[in-house]
Amino acid sequence: MIDSAGSKSGKVRVMYVRNEDEKKNSRTRDGARDRRNDNEKTGWRDNRDKEGRGKGPYASHDNRDKDGRIKPLDPSDMNPRYVRENPHRNNDNAGRDDRADYGRGSDSPWKTVSLAPDAAETPNHGGIVGKSRLDPEQIRRQRQEETRVYGENSCQALFTNRPDAIVRAWFLQEVTPRFREALRWMAANRKAYHVVDYEELTKASGTDHHGGVCFLIKKRQSSDVNDYLAQAQKKETDCVLALEDVGNPHNLGGIVRSCAHFGVEGVLIHDPSLLESGAAVRTAEGGAEHVNAIQTDSFPSALDAFRAAGYTIATTSSHKGQPLAQTALPEKVVLVVGHEGDGLTDSTWQQGDFPLSISGTGKVESLNISVATGILLSEWWRQHSITEE
Repeated sequence: MIDSAGSKSGKVRVMYVRNEDEKKNSRTRDGARDRRNDNEKTGWRDNRDKEGRGKGPYASHDNRDKDGRIKPLDPSDMNPRYVRENPHRNNDNAGRDDRADYGRGSDSPWKTVSLAPDAAETPNHGGIVGKSRLDPEQIRRQRQEETRVYGENSCQALFTNRPDAIVRAWFLQEVTPRFREALRWMAANRKAYHVVDYEELTKASGTDHHGGVCFLIKKRQSSDVNDYLAQAQKKETDCVLALEDVGNPHNLGGIVRSCAHFGVEGVLIHDPSLLESGAAVRTAEGGAEHVNAIQTDSFPSALDAFRAAGYTIATTSSHKGQPLAQTALPEKVVLVVGHEGDGLTDSTWQQGDFPLSISGTGKVESLNISVATGILLSEWWRQHSITEE
């Protein structure tokens, strides 16, 4: 410290000069004060005392990282309210219990409530749920009421005659121009359809012979014998085809196609779903839309009902019966055709009013059932000159 000389006014100005040690200590204090001010602004605090020892509630932890930078404080050091509301932060051993108990007696909407597994309740969402439970029985019934049809002509005919039966559709890209109207209608009526590749369509249809298109449809309801007879009561001419134990879908498709061509609307059969199988409908080439299935559990009783309604029952065979070409067929007739290999059963054969056969060279045992049916229906059509109104 040095005293300087006074001025004329008599006042004395004293100047203090710091030595090197004092300057160094001053810089250290100023730097520490600046760091404290910065830390208070940024939420950082040096957690060491002047001797380098840790201090505060976390004195056992070093508050600097390996590069010497100060680490952020725990929220409890910065917010006293946090400490009051989270007492478990200062007691690690009781942390879980404190967290579990916190909020149970308060009005906080964020409290946590734990229930035992056997105490869990089913939530009531007012009938709105994120995941519905599917009834297996309902799914089974729905699948029984649906079937897949494929083939371009078959699907076009189905769309033309009963588009509301379509549930879903799959197309190859190359056939979509020919189904432009169907696609437009399905889009307008919220019917799902997919343009897929060949493999995907094969998987959807279940066959390689899908023809580029497949529809999932609702099956038609078949008629019983009484319903059909009530509707056909006013007809002057009518031919009904009865199929006993005919099950090959390709033969059925060919038969249905012949029925549609020669104006036969009713087909008596034990299992009507056989007429709507994919292979049968595809082979029918659209004819399935013009033929109604008549379901029966008993052929003899069904034939008796038709006879009582004024129909003549004509049974058929490949080797016995009067030749078709020499027989005048009645206006209202039921033509009964049997199994592809065994023919009609004895009980059904005896139900006939007269037997029919198709004459030929005899070089083969019999005709294919769909071919023979086509010949029978053609002769009936020729004799009665049926024309559509």
